[in-house]
Amino acid sequence: MNLGHEHDIEFRPVPPYNFELTMSKPAGWRLFNRNEVFDRETLWTSARFEGEPVGFRLRSYGTTERPRIQVRAYSKRPMSSLSVSKLANKISFLIGADDELAPFYSMARGDGVLKHTLDDLYGMHKTLRFSLFDSVILGVCLQMATLRRTLSMMDSIDATYGDSLEFDGRRMLTAPSPQRIARLDVAEFSRACKLGYRGRYIVESAKIITHGFPDVEELAKMTPLEAKEKIMELPGLGDFSADIASPHGGFPIDAWSVHVFSVLLFGKDTVDGRGAIERVKKAGINRWGRWSWMAFFYVAQDIPDLSARLGVRLRPS
Repeated sequence: MNLGHEHDIEFRPVPPYNFELTMSKPAGWRLFNRNEVFDRETLWTSARFEGEPVGFRLRSYGTTERPRIQVRAYSKRPMSSLSVSKLANKISFLIGADDELAPFYSMARGDGVLKHTLDDLYGMHKTLRFSLFDSVILGVCLQMATLRRTLSMMDSIDATYGDSLEFDGRRMLTAPSPQRIARLDVAEFSRACKLGYRGRYIVESAKIITHGFPDVEELAKMTPLEAKEKIMELPGLGDFSADIASPHGGFPIDAWSVHVFSVLLFGKDTVDGRGAIERVKKAGINRWGRWSWMAFFYVAQDIPDLSARLGVRLRPS
């Protein structure tokens, strides 16, 4: 699919805003798309907006203290000025352009763990996936799987059911729409992408989302508890997956992170793995409160350097 129509948008985010750290996380977390490319202060990515695939080129023209980002959106058909305005508001929200880091940094500087992450990650803003369905796929594929297995399943979904886009001299796969996944046979989908039991959860969630379910912006207007409870109405999404999918974030402790945060919170690794999840989760929330997601986010992006600074062994994902 050739995306030949161009639309330009510019942002001046709230500083500090480190473009590279925000767009291309040290731990390999992607912004909108598994196939996106970051090179020399420029990110090429794609998503679906108003039901249509859209390509994006995001480029930094500023600094961490004086950030300036230009976004060029590429669409198959011309977009109205109203649609471009809506798209600008959505991207600004998703890339955390208006988020203030100062209150979190004020807390983190006095924390024995988080203070070590600030030098490495100064100006890194949290970001959100483009749609709730994207987060559902991620949350479900993370269940009972290594990171390598998770990424393999997500890549297979994109390759088998996504769309191939051409824009700005690049070719890129974008994730499938919930409408397409909702029409699939569960057994065929699970077999084609080696999803096991996860295939049913993704297809059933796609059907619910297609027929009307709050998206990221609507969930963000709810309280964190309301949003989490709403997300957990989707099939197969429990506490961990809801923490991943919620625009408010959470403290998503699983079979990997329980070991990392057990060391950071209690000074030693847990021996009972999954049995310690609730204890570790409670301790983290008690320690960091409303900043629990940012604490998790900064720690997860800084594992190698944090291990060296603290002189402990933190398990890589």
